[in-house]
Amino acid sequence: MKRRLILFLIGLLALVPVLGCPAPEEAPMGMAVEFMDHAACAYISRDKGWFEEAGLKLTAYESFETGMALAAALAREEIGVAYVCLVPAINVYANGGVPIKIVAGTHKYGYGLVVDPARIKTVNDLENPGIRLGCVREGGAVDVLMHRTIDSYNLDEDRILGNTQRMSPPQLVLAVKTGQLDAAFLPEQWATMAEEFGFNMLLTSQDIWPDMQGSVLVVKQELIDDHPETVQKLVNVSQMATDWINGHPEEAAEVVARQLQAAGETDSAQLEITPEVLLRSMQRLEYTTDIDPQMVQDTIDYVASLGYIKSSFKAEDILDLSFMEAQ
Repeated sequence: MKRRLILFLIGLLALVPVLGCPAPEEAPMGMAVEFMDHAACAYISRDKGWFEEAGLKLTAYESFETGMALAAALAREEIGVAYVCLVPAINVYANGGVPIKIVAGTHKYGYGLVVDPARIKTVNDLENPGIRLGCVREGGAVDVLMHRTIDSYNLDEDRILGNTQRMSPPQLVLAVKTGQLDAAFLPEQWATMAEEFGFNMLLTSQDIWPDMQGSVLVVKQELIDDHPETVQKLVNVSQMATDWINGHPEEAAEVVARQLQAAGETDSAQLEITPEVLLRSMQRLEYTTDIDPQMVQDTIDYVASLGYIKSSFKAEDILDLSFMEAQ
């Protein structure tokens, strides 16, 4: 009798962790990504089912042709996670009051200046009368790089900006294809796609801004506060996908090309995104989750100097790299 009682009590104790302390539920979350190979680790993770394998519950998965449109989507309640360029993330944090944190990087570089070689031989030729220049709208990462180019080469800012037509990246490539532009500042993969229509890559972001931080993984502060285990899994999956991209570049280009074609954004539907173009494009990026706080600070300060945010702020206010450190 005593032996049965002891076994019964042991059994009850064994059930306490199961019944009294249930495993935490993963937070359902909406995710936004750039319609570019900047977000390669997100496209790879989705294609291979790594988000699901990690137990992450994606209630929405939306792609955006510009970082500015994606950043605006972060203000919506259902979007809690985004793979987005650093500059739009800074803008939405400083101007939109959206409580986000950067928890990892995704790549460095990823932007370029493409030109018609018949009309433009050097950067200074951008100042020539009649040059038709294209760029994304003010406040985008490529626009900031254009300003950096103006500063670096001491170009006439009023002349350059006065000749600049503002469009989305796929619209810019279509304008290149139809002979409506002589030069364009573009993010990848769009910059490499412009080469297919006879343009040359005159400058890359490596030339203009050494160690430039490209895109980052951001999450809402609420997700960190309520479900830090979910954020850790996101960072871990991003790291796994980044390692895989660097180890399997050709297959990665095929996967990202397939995912982008499947997404089928409106303006880009007229342009074919091939694995061959993606491979060349992705080789112009440095895929890494590492992020340098000083580079983030330099970017914040520069964006503030351009007047795109009201004032500078400390990089530590938007960074939470503890999940990177915990890997």
